[in-house]
Amino acid sequence: MVGHIHLSLILLAALIAVASPGPAVLAIAGTSMNAGRRAGLIFASGVTTGSLTWSIGAAAGLSAVMLANAWLIEAIRYGGAAYLLFLAFKSARSALTPGAAVPQGLAVPPPRRAFARGLALHLTNPKAILFFGSLYSFGVPADATLADLALIVFAVGVQSAVVLHGYALLFSNGAVVAGYLKLRRWFDGLFAAAFGYAGFKILTARL
Repeated sequence: MVGHIHLSLILLAALIAVASPGPAVLAIAGTSMNAGRRAGLIFASGVTTGSLTWSIGAAAGLSAVMLANAWLIEAIRYGGAAYLLFLAFKSARSALTPGAAVPQGLAVPPPRRAFARGLALHLTNPKAILFFGSLYSFGVPADATLADLALIVFAVGVQSAVVLHGYALLFSNGAVVAGYLKLRRWFDGLFAAAFGYAGFKILTARL
């Protein structure tokens, strides 16, 4: 506990949210295995930037404004679902392509495109909006100072960056990549199913 803020509990909640397997983690894993460590780290940086954007927005009260205007979340929800279904399509197409020495499912060679896709993935995830909105609404006292909010944003941001870039390093490991190449079509099929399910859930969720 730092002052009157339970920072350890906030960080625990944020850790569970960011480390749990979801669209962002799957995309980082797929990008790292397909396009290599550099692309995976850049993609993870995009996701981290998206997370930091929502965190700052929630601290500034943006989430409350969005929750009061449901159409904003609805627009983001449809955009996020469409992107996840697009990833599902690319993964499925790769899974159905036999004998490819270098898989093409989620490869994003240009650094700028890798960062942009990671950023877009997280900015269009309505669950991120709801998570940070809940975190700052219920986990932060009403009398929190600007310094308190800055500390939370910084701590959660650093933790998210470590976890997400850690996933990129893990899934770009040579042994992991070698195992992936041997079972590429099975992995791509799994990615296709996971992205498709996530997109469907976001599309049909009641927010």
